[in-house]
Amino acid sequence: MNRLAIFDCDGTLVDSGATIYAALKASLEQNGLDVPPPGVCRRVIGLSLTEAMAALLPNLADQEHRRLAEDYKSAFMGLRAAGQVEEPLFDGVFELLDDLERDGWLLAVATGKSDRGLRHCLDIHGIHARFVSLQTADRHPSKPHPSMVEQAIADAGAAPRTTIVVGDTSFDMAMAVNAGAAAIGAGWGYHEPDELLEAGAVAVAERPIDVLDVVRSQIHG
Repeated sequence: MNRLAIFDCDGTLVDSGATIYAALKASLEQNGLDVPPPGVCRRVIGLSLTEAMAALLPNLADQEHRRLAEDYKSAFMGLRAAGQVEEPLFDGVFELLDDLERDGWLLAVATGKSDRGLRHCLDIHGIHARFVSLQTADRHPSKPHPSMVEQAIADAGAAPRTTIVVGDTSFDMAMAVNAGAAAIGAGWGYHEPDELLEAGAVAVAERPIDVLDVVRSQIHG
């Protein structure tokens, strides 16, 4: 049975928080809405766009959440066209991917990004081909629903017991638990370590390279 390591993208592979906030700010201001502070907005990163808007603005109707999600996409595309999208890999991510592959793990991504957004992000860093499965919000319910993990497991010929999910939010941890996989918290991302542990993480890694120590010491695939 294959072993599979599934990664979240925003806040786990790449530090995209500033760009996400810029696009969110533009979309809300365009609609005459108050913009929550960055710390509040970062807490919904990882959810699918409509669900993120609902979490930020619960008093609005569902139709308005969907419209704001579309406005966010347009704002993000505008930033990309202007060369203002910044999604750098976190330090140590390349090394972690290398080490996991050397240890025999297949790699996948499960993200609230769109197919197009994920492809562009991974291509910029030259790592798209390293992942055997790419699951996005275009084809799945929002995290913490287990659908993305379940499809990645099927694509990789793995099983829940031989799968880990590495993510920086409680949504990622709950998604892993819901799918029967082991959850490892990315302590360098957007949610606090205590939240990740409460949501089901077996451990929280302080840095990307520390994930390998958790895998080797606590995961038996």
